[in-house]
Amino acid sequence: MSGPPQTTSHLASTRRGRHGRRAPIWMVALIAALAGILTTAVFLYFRGDGSAPKVDERPVGEIAQGFDWPAWGFTHTENSLESTPGAAQNVTTQPLLQAQHIMGFGALNPQETPGRFDWTSLDRRVEQMRQTGGTPVITLCCAPDWMKGGPAGKTDWSHLNDAPAAPFFDAFAEQAGVVAKRYPDIKYFMVWNEFKGFFNQGRNRWDYEGYTQLYNKVYTAVKAANPDAKVGGPYMVVNSYANDRAESSGELKGAWGAADKRALDALKYWFKNKKGADFVVVDGSTLPEDRTAHADEFAATGKFGAVTRWLRANGGGLPVVWSEWYVEPPDARWPADRLNAVQTVAMIEFAESGASGALYWSPQGSPAPCAGCLWDASGRRLPPLEMLQNFARWFKPGTELMPMAAASKSVRVLSSRQEFVAVNTTGQAVSTTVGSVRLDLQPYEVKWVAR
Repeated sequence: MSGPPQTTSHLASTRRGRHGRRAPIWMVALIAALAGILTTAVFLYFRGDGSAPKVDERPVGEIAQGFDWPAWGFTHTENSLESTPGAAQNVTTQPLLQAQHIMGFGALNPQETPGRFDWTSLDRRVEQMRQTGGTPVITLCCAPDWMKGGPAGKTDWSHLNDAPAAPFFDAFAEQAGVVAKRYPDIKYFMVWNEFKGFFNQGRNRWDYEGYTQLYNKVYTAVKAANPDAKVGGPYMVVNSYANDRAESSGELKGAWGAADKRALDALKYWFKNKKGADFVVVDGSTLPEDRTAHADEFAATGKFGAVTRWLRANGGGLPVVWSEWYVEPPDARWPADRLNAVQTVAMIEFAESGASGALYWSPQGSPAPCAGCLWDASGRRLPPLEMLQNFARWFKPGTELMPMAAASKSVRVLSSRQEFVAVNTTGQAVSTTVGSVRLDLQPYEVKWVAR
């Protein structure tokens, strides 16, 4: 860490004439006066529409080093690389985290009948992740029908979101252990998905006791199969409310709203009763449950930072991983530039608040045009993939973050010592400065700049 920057007054008090003689007092006064006039003029010149702030070279933090991984990436869903082979080369250019469920979201039922495994579809997805240089993450969800009260030998996909019944927790954990043993090169495992099937309607709260029982069995089975594996949970969805409600939390709130205290209760129980964990997993949206949209979609991303900081403070120091995150209202169909700007600011929130990872839920296969897709029908890279790869390239774990800000308050900045990204959060063109760099940004433009 470098020392504090020298100020102009410090330099003036130590600088002497070329032979070290002191200048006459009247000359010092004249120089000081002229310097003051010049400083004021420069200040006013830059402050016309926004100033050029001083560059403070003291880091304010760093990208969290939860694991030896690229931190940023995406989750494969039903349609992925096999549907668009041309995208593989673009995905390969910058390695990312890549997550895949063991059943559903592109993978078939691995065990329709007890003891008879079919890994064909999951093998294909795992091989895609390997071939594209990804760091694979396995999501241990969902469960075969016979573990959920259905018949063996069949798969009713309308029950995909059902949790395994308690008598079959051991069977699901055993299957998880088989997965960990089948793919020994995969180190990272997330247990279940959004507490699917674990909500107690009668008590209007999550069945965190049931989930934690399942989690502990799975954790034990995976660690037995691969002691080097990293296992995380509870993959809790942290909803929020814009207005005061009975479910609103009083301890985690901000301009973005208030977290659902039922989610916090579930997390607290899991923190206290889990058998072990290598990271904590959550997901969430900036959109409140009681409103279709926020008035300021950029300010709403503050939720991600607030929740991350709460998890770091309450989770015993566990690395925080966001398994899914969303910013766009349903059917809003924002233009690509606006969506890219909001998503980039969301990623800045993750980075600044100390998240160790964030996975983008891939919407491949959505009806065209798809501004949120990672690639188009030809495999061409689209802005969300470019953004993820730029973050993985420029903001790796351990990267020092510098206190850089734009003169204009409408421009959000994340900076390392070598590069910064600037985001125009308005629908108007903005001219501003970031450090010594002058920027002209088009509406919602995201600019990646080498310092």
